Amino acid sequence: MPRVLLPLAEGFEELEAVTVIDVLRRGGIEVVVAGLQEGPVKASRGTVLHPDAPLDAVMDQDFDMVVLPGGMPGVKHLREDERVRGLLERQRSKNRCIAAICAAPSILAAYGHLEGKRATSNPKFKEQVAIGPVRYVEDAVVEDGEVITSRGPGTSMLFALALVERLAGTQRRREVEAGLVFPA
Repeated sequence: MPRVLLPLAEGFEELEAVTVIDVLRRGGIEVVVAGLQEGPVKASRGTVLHPDAPLDAVMDQDFDMVVLPGGMPGVKHLREDERVRGLLERQRSKNRCIAAICAAPSILAAYGHLEGKRATSNPKFKEQVAIGPVRYVEDAVVEDGEVITSRGPGTSMLFALALVERLAGTQRRREVEAGLVFPA
């Protein structure tokens, strides 16, 4: 079973985190939600999630994918956390997937993970993502090698379904879409 890590920081975007967690789990994918600190994490609009574990407890584990939700100031907190940077570096060194949505692709750009790649983000963060040799596009979901990016809360479902397809295949994505009554 594929394993995904979704780190949560205070101020994350509810729709992006919860949609990804829910859709991946529907796809039979193990999702580990890890808070930067122990205890509940409050989202940008006041929703509170209880992570499965603190980030420190899962730092030495391997994951097929790391997914960064957007939301402010959540993205700022993720960007400033050296553990998150280390996780992303480890994923890259093992040619494993990294995915980010909304403002979170700016973290990937800041750490050099988007160099020479196609990527997207929330339009408000275009200037922080479209730096150097990044080929910025405005598609809902952009896959380039082991990096997957998306635009924002409105593209969360498409993003999550793309992650299911990457991790579990096209047939599993179709099964999840059918269960969600996702429009064709």
